[in-house]
Amino acid sequence: MNATKQRIAPFLVYLVLFHTFWMWGYVFWVYPWMKTLGDTTLHYALVNISIRFCIWVLPVILYLRHIDQRSPVEYLKLRQNWRKGIIVGLVLAVVIFLGTALRSGLPHPTLRSVTWNSILSTSLLIGFFEEIPYRGFILQKFEERFGFWIANLLSSLLFLSIHLPGWISLHLLTAENVISVFIFGSVLAVVFRYCKSLWGPIVLHSLNDFISFVIFRQ
Repeated sequence: MNATKQRIAPFLVYLVLFHTFWMWGYVFWVYPWMKTLGDTTLHYALVNISIRFCIWVLPVILYLRHIDQRSPVEYLKLRQNWRKGIIVGLVLAVVIFLGTALRSGLPHPTLRSVTWNSILSTSLLIGFFEEIPYRGFILQKFEERFGFWIANLLSSLLFLSIHLPGWISLHLLTAENVISVFIFGSVLAVVFRYCKSLWGPIVLHSLNDFISFVIFRQ
C-alpha cells in the first residue's frame, strides 16, 4: 500500500502543477507578455515552442527517467510500431480533410493564416507537444490503475479542461468547442491504443490542427 501511494503521489503532484501553471500562469501571465512580441513573428513562434517544450514535454521526460526510472522513448511508445502510427495518422487526417471539405466547401487558405506560429507551433508541432503528456503519459498512467476506458475518460476531461481558461479569456468558450475537443481527445486515445504507437495521435493531431486552422481557417 505504501509503495502504491509513493508511485501515485508524484503523478498527482505532476497533474496539479502542470494544469495549474498552464491554465492560470500561462494564460493570464505568460501569454499576454508573448503577445507583445507580435504573434506573427518568428521570435514569437520560437518563444512559444520553447515554453511548450519546457512545460509540456520536458517534465514528462524527467518524470519517467528519474521517478519511474524508465526510458521515455520506450514508455511513450515513440519507437514501437512507428510506421503503423504514421500511416494511420495520415489516413485519418485525409478523412478529416474530406469531411471538412464536404461540410464547409473547398478550402480557402490565405497568407494571413500562414504565420511562423501557425505552421510551426500550433500546427506541425502541436501533436508532439500535446500528445506526449496526454496520450503518452497521463492516459497510460491512468490506464495502469483504472483500465483503458476510464483512463480515456479522465485524460480526455483533463485535455478539455486545459483549454477552458484560454477559451474564456479569448471569448471562444462554446458548447461546440467543448464537445469537439473532448471527442477528439477520446479519439486520439483510441488511435493510440490501436496503433500501440504515439506517432498515430501525434500525426493525426498535428494534421487536424493544420487542416482546421491553416487550410480551412476555422
